[in-house]
Amino acid sequence: MRHRDGTVVHLAYCTNVHPAEDLEGVLRQIRVFGGGVRERLGADRLGLGLWLPAPLARQLAADPSLVDRLRGGLDAAGLETVTLNAFPYRGFQDPVVKHRVYHPDWTERARLDYTIDCARVLARLMPGDAARGSVSTLPLAWREPWDPDRLGRARSHLTELAGVLAELADQGTPVRVGLEPEPGCVVETNRDAARLLSGLPPQLGVCLDTCHTATGFEGAGTALGRLADAGLPVVKAQASAAVEVPDPRDPAAREALSEFAEDRFLHQTRELVGLRARGRDDLPEAMSGPYPLPARGPWRTHFHVPLHAEARPPLRITRDHLTDVLGHLFGGERALTDHVEVETYTWSVLPQDRRPAGEDALVAGIAAEVAWARDRLTELGLEPV
Repeated sequence: MRHRDGTVVHLAYCTNVHPAEDLEGVLRQIRVFGGGVRERLGADRLGLGLWLPAPLARQLAADPSLVDRLRGGLDAAGLETVTLNAFPYRGFQDPVVKHRVYHPDWTERARLDYTIDCARVLARLMPGDAARGSVSTLPLAWREPWDPDRLGRARSHLTELAGVLAELADQGTPVRVGLEPEPGCVVETNRDAARLLSGLPPQLGVCLDTCHTATGFEGAGTALGRLADAGLPVVKAQASAAVEVPDPRDPAAREALSEFAEDRFLHQTRELVGLRARGRDDLPEAMSGPYPLPARGPWRTHFHVPLHAEARPPLRITRDHLTDVLGHLFGGERALTDHVEVETYTWSVLPQDRRPAGEDALVAGIAAEVAWARDRLTELGLEPV
């Protein structure tokens, strides 16, 4: 889609919803799900934000012929890739993920090597008319343990990464990497990003996930203003929505919310009291742990829910926040990013009666989400390319 300033905005959906860990599995994802979503949307071309687990990324980076095979699969299905999700390292759809998703972190060489592999693979996958590629990654680390020495190691690794990205740009395939603020992490909010990430090389910036900003009760204008003041570009926006509980004292609301407690992913929960967001690291801790949230204000839970679906009262989803963020990114005279990725990876752990029954139902659900995001961008004046 094209913004009024001429920027081509790439809209994609992220494949971290699918469990494949090898090339054959990824090629099947591309054919069955990516191709299926494109056909349902009636689009000539569809963007796909690929997730490549670390062993596969290493294999692809070492063998250009395998990357060519992957790109051939994308072309055959009418798909293009300008962005990769390199936050999960491997095993993202394992039975239990929780805190494992934050390892290895940016203090470790393995995280740097994985991200470099992803950037090099993406540089070979991008279509020739793409202005640049993007890779999203975790926001340094989980908040504990953390100290100035660990911050120094992380920034050293990021500086080394920027050098590799500069080499790719010199070769004509620019790729930027965005750190993705997430509740519970060292960089939890965009306020943290402005404080801890300012001064990074220009190849690095922020991946703005709208479920995360909603969970932290961050206003769109305030968050984007802080990033701009810190000189941090929005490398990619992830279109996602959180679960909201307007009144967590309501027994019906708590019963409905309890259906979202599950064993695979971490569902950080925040409560707004005045202007301050208080939090717990997982939904069961917020509801009934030794130190539950006091329920003096509304709650939001880090559970990526389908963008187009209606919540069952008394719960809500933070779709208004997502719409507001998109308005700030694209409603002005200048587009503030050029990559938007729909990222609902939780279809398989939704409350039982809302999970898609089979592959066709999942294709239909993803297509409905992408259509919802496309329609919002159209309302903001973006036009098909």
